[in-house]
Amino acid sequence: MIHLLFSVVAAEVAVVVLLMYKIPLLRKLATMGLDRLKRGRGPLVVKTVAGTFLVLLASNLYSMASIGERTEELGSLSPTDQVLMSRHLLESSLIGYSLLLALIIDRLHHYIRRLRALKKNVEAVTKQNRALEEAKSDLGEVKAKEQEIANLREQIKLLKAETNTRVKEATAAEALKKQSEGVLLEYDRLLEENHNLRNQLQAIDPKLSVSDSKKNT
Repeated sequence: MIHLLFSVVAAEVAVVVLLMYKIPLLRKLATMGLDRLKRGRGPLVVKTVAGTFLVLLASNLYSMASIGERTEELGSLSPTDQVLMSRHLLESSLIGYSLLLALIIDRLHHYIRRLRALKKNVEAVTKQNRALEEAKSDLGEVKAKEQEIANLREQIKLLKAETNTRVKEATAAEALKKQSEGVLLEYDRLLEENHNLRNQLQAIDPKLSVSDSKKNT
């Protein structure tokens, strides 16, 4: 029994060391083993073992009390009682240490799980903050683009107004050009009629044409 208790205590100490010191792979394996132990029938088995250890502890304490009563009656411990007392004391100590280590392992596992959950929450919050910062930067870029678009729209409006003015000016110039062309045509027509009239006058009255030519000279 003592060898078994020593083995249990040694195993529990090893688990405590693995949980306390961050050795990534071994700590992960220990945590996974404890996670599985706390699922399904694991808690029932642990409670049964703990109850058995408590019964053994109570039995050893009772035996030690009985030996103490006999010692008071006899006045001294016999060699057999000394051996039994030492054995019961060692077993009681080992059982107490094993129960204490089991409690420490349970608390360490609980705190490690809470720490992992907190780390996950912190990572999630950090990701959300990054997403918010990216969204803010994107919003700033969107506002800058909107401002740029508004400026471009104003420039387009100005260009449209300038284009309309130039179109009106070009239309007016075209109208003036057509009007001047009409005037020139009318002037040419009048010159042609004047020339025809002179030819007719010359044909009717040569003297008038001579006088006209003298006047012209």
